[in-house]
Amino acid sequence: MVLPDTADGAEIRALVPFAHARVIAHASGRPWLVGEWSHEQVRVAEAGPVRLAVLGTCPVTDDGLARIAARISRLSEVDRAVPALLGSCHIVASVDGHVRFQGSASGLRRVFHARVNGVRVAADRSDVLAAMTGAGVDEETLALHVACGLQVPFPANARSAWSGISTLAPENCLLWDGDRDREAVWWRPPEPDRSLRDGTAGVREALTAVLDRRAPHDGRLSADLSGGLDSTSLCFLAARHTPELLTFRWGEADAGNDDAVYAGQASRLLDRAEHLVVPQHELPDIFADPALAVSAEEPLSLTRATARIRRGARLLADRGSRRHLAGHGGDELFSPMPSYLHQLMRRHPVTALKHVRAHCALKRWPLKATLAELAQPGSLPAWWREQAGLLTAPRPPLRRPALGWGLGPVRAAPWMTPEGVELAREALRRAAERARPLAEDLATHTMVLMIRSNTASYRLLARLYAESGVELDMPYLDDAVLDAVLRVPAHEHAGPWRYKPLLADAMQGIVPDGIRARSTKGEFGEDIRRGLRRNLPAILDLFADSELAARGLIDTDALRLRLGRPQADNTTAQALESLLGCETWLRTTSGPGTTPRPGTGTVPSEV
Repeated sequence: MVLPDTADGAEIRALVPFAHARVIAHASGRPWLVGEWSHEQVRVAEAGPVRLAVLGTCPVTDDGLARIAARISRLSEVDRAVPALLGSCHIVASVDGHVRFQGSASGLRRVFHARVNGVRVAADRSDVLAAMTGAGVDEETLALHVACGLQVPFPANARSAWSGISTLAPENCLLWDGDRDREAVWWRPPEPDRSLRDGTAGVREALTAVLDRRAPHDGRLSADLSGGLDSTSLCFLAARHTPELLTFRWGEADAGNDDAVYAGQASRLLDRAEHLVVPQHELPDIFADPALAVSAEEPLSLTRATARIRRGARLLADRGSRRHLAGHGGDELFSPMPSYLHQLMRRHPVTALKHVRAHCALKRWPLKATLAELAQPGSLPAWWREQAGLLTAPRPPLRRPALGWGLGPVRAAPWMTPEGVELAREALRRAAERARPLAEDLATHTMVLMIRSNTASYRLLARLYAESGVELDMPYLDDAVLDAVLRVPAHEHAGPWRYKPLLADAMQGIVPDGIRARSTKGEFGEDIRRGLRRNLPAILDLFADSELAARGLIDTDALRLRLGRPQADNTTAQALESLLGCETWLRTTSGPGTTPRPGTGTVPSEV
């Protein structure tokens, strides 16, 4: 938690619900940072009246952090320090009674805030603030998670699930000027002013810099090695500085999944690393342990593989890993949404038509409907209002491109009650009232939108690794990497002709050519079908006395009927993931009062 440098802020210290709180003081001696963390998670530099702290993954050395702090004399000068703090971290500064607190541009490091006894306080976890304020569940937010889950994009999916606990927009920082507090913008998407060639060099430089000092101070560095371009690139970058790298991969159930071929090729060339492959028969099923919650903080939408992740984290910890690299964010950064076609159509219509024809041929988009949508992009508020109006409408045909301001249609799960649907609809309408584009052009907007929509879940997945003492590290979501990719216009590295050309070209000479040229992606549909079939009885048992049903949000008879039918696609499984996350999270609250239970153990700092 971050407290202002005031007498009122100091009084709040007694209310913080940590079992074994550590405290770092402002230069005045008043409490500034309060929480539970390790030295590697939180590092602080002092320079006269200046205090500068980084919380999370930041490869700057302690001496380097001290030099940066020494160059700060006013709070406004923190802006100059931010680019030097490579990584994905919270940054907190205290200068002569003024305080600044910010997360990361990707949204992976989030900031929550609330008023406690009239004082604005902030934290990296919402449940800590909820415990201090006695907050109950935000019914609209919960209904939206239950109704739509993974379909709901940022910022609606990033709303705190606790009433009265606010979520700071990632591009903003919180400022305390004595007794006053306010928000200010600290990040904007960079101008897309680089060619693919120049942008390739920038991405390579950014990835190299953030991976150079990624190894933990104690223990080993491990990394996913699925065989895909994202994870394989991280492995080869990390191996240049980490001779004892440990790679990790799950065995696949689907015979058509060719991950093993490419992962095997990479592992043979990474001959100094140790390679751990867990075969299918040693893995928990998908949807195993459905009643086990991930976090008491917020509902998690990605729940189907939590048992596997926990198993993998324990295996990594047993082999000495203390930090684990994952390729989350690679798909979002290097596979631009087709909304890039809007701007390309206006600026280079001949080139745009070539792209459209290629997309239509490869993905079977209807040409007439595609051109009509490109001619009428609409607005962001209108998109949110449309989703609210069509919440219970049938899903559109699968072969329709997502060319608008969102990531695709938002539809309610079939087991929602009418009351639950109306709550979710109201949440979407409120989103329309507050909707602001995340960038001036639609292509950059949708790229930032996709990243922030997924980091809301990625940050909670990190808790599964933290349970075993392993820090989940996602370098693609570092601010420096995000900025480097956004500098390249989306149409320069989008299109149906090549797979992730920006990353593939950036990794030339580092990753084997055969893997850089890979155009397939691993398929885990058989894992999902098998896991759902085997764990369906346990899932139905969980909802036999559902907390969500008790709140009037779901119809358990409709749920049982839907899950008992043959499934034509994965939409039901995706909706079930979010439903499980909401049900298990709700059970971690204290029942009718819906207040989180402080004092029931530690509340660890966000990893």
